[in-house]
Amino acid sequence: MKKTATIVTGASNGIGRAIMKRLQDQGETVINLDIKAPKEECGEFHQVDLSRHKDLRAVLDDICARHTVLRVVNNAAVVFAKPFEETTIEDMETGLAVNMGAAMMCVNAALPAMREARFGRIVNICSRTVTGRATRSVYGMTKGGVLGMTRTWALEFAKLGITANAIGPGPIETELFRLGNPPGHPETERNLRSVPMARFGTPDEVAHAAAFFLDERSSFVTGQILMVCGGQTLGVQPS
Repeated sequence: MKKTATIVTGASNGIGRAIMKRLQDQGETVINLDIKAPKEECGEFHQVDLSRHKDLRAVLDDICARHTVLRVVNNAAVVFAKPFEETTIEDMETGLAVNMGAAMMCVNAALPAMREARFGRIVNICSRTVTGRATRSVYGMTKGGVLGMTRTWALEFAKLGITANAIGPGPIETELFRLGNPPGHPETERNLRSVPMARFGTPDEVAHAAAFFLDERSSFVTGQILMVCGGQTLGVQPS
């Protein structure tokens, strides 16, 4: 009998790693798909470039032959922080391949097992940039597309007992975030001032939201996006 499992893409670092560890602490079998190897042992890991869909298909076929995948967390993404006039078609193609194409493939691979079990949980990590942010043409477009897919899947799969929800993280203090937002930098300070809670979020706080959506008891919640942003999406903080 095959063991049930959860796929989490991009789980070697940051938000994905926090989600993986949270689920493992709950006794779940988690499979990490990432282009980079984790710094420490994390269970089953497959090193794969998610933009190379032929390679991804082979990995997914292998996983689904050995596991009953009933939960998928599409977390991995590429970000191009560029003004619009510097953004290229190649940037867009890569963004579509990783941020949307890989998400579609992971869900499609798991769907037969979810259908048979009459149970499934899909969580897509979007971004607060779906509400708009300068220099994020490709990222905002693809994450907006992911949100659209989430809502569509929620409608299509509802009668099968499969839910699909999204999380929109605001500024979360991951390794990658710190590289692009060094302490004391004017842009970092400006970003911090835009958060009503006056701090950046943690990967564990996003993982907590993901755990809620993935829980068996969250069976009547589907097609939603939960902003984990410290109130950043609410509006302008009073001076």
